[in-house]
Amino acid sequence: MSKKILVTYFSASGETKQAAYTLADALDADIREIEPAIPYTAEDLNWNNQQSRSSIEMKNLMLRPELADMNLDLSSYDEVLIGFPIWWNLAPTIINTFMEKYDFTGKTVRVFATSGGSGISHSERSLQDQYPQMEWKPGKLLNMNHTIRQFADMVR
Repeated sequence: MSKKILVTYFSASGETKQAAYTLADALDADIREIEPAIPYTAEDLNWNNQQSRSSIEMKNLMLRPELADMNLDLSSYDEVLIGFPIWWNLAPTIINTFMEKYDFTGKTVRVFATSGGSGISHSERSLQDQYPQMEWKPGKLLNMNHTIRQFADMVR
């Protein structure tokens, strides 16, 4: 019996979305977007502006941006992959909102990320430290198609 996999992702600029769809296709997995209740604008994502929404959220890691209603039932999945762009060397806090909203009991969890310059190890380790009750498997930075194929092979 093959495992049932769900690919979830938050994408601010479309890069993580593209990686998520390529990965879901390679794994023949279901896919769902992690959407904020209030979408991010280009101004919200301006990391050079200390007052931008993303800058404020990443300065206060206890903030939990509200999710749009996903109506998500994880019960039929064996493994959940969670994708995001790396912000300030971490997962955006909306990923924490998602992880705290849903029950991952009995699920294997992996993260994947896209980034213009940061690696995934710090953000992956940070999430594992925050949610030690989850069953974690190694994740991967997915900036190119060959790394997506490599990650899909790891997951299979």
